[in-house]
Amino acid sequence: MSKPAWLQNWLERHQNPVSFWLHMIGIPLTIAAIPLAIVQLVNDQWGLWWRPVALIFGGYFLQWVGHLIEGNDMGELILIKKWRGKPYVAIAPQYRRDEAE
Repeated sequence: MSKPAWLQNWLERHQNPVSFWLHMIGIPLTIAAIPLAIVQLVNDQWGLWWRPVALIFGGYFLQWVGHLIEGNDMGELILIKKWRGKPYVAIAPQYRRDEAE
């Protein structure tokens, strides 16, 4: 069974094992911030605003470190660079396959 194109692309962009595992921790932390924020708002816990903010910043920080290790741009940065017509690094040079293969 083949992998969906989005997953294949993601795996190609995260080949370094350290970067991969930083993302495996960072992505869930970032996503967990949303339900935590909703629960806190519903329960009128304004004084705990820093918890979802810490999850977002911590999760993104881990992913940013992963991309520094990997040697490519974060997906959100790629999108911004594309919109502005700037060059970007989607796949780290050491992992690029020769298109002529």
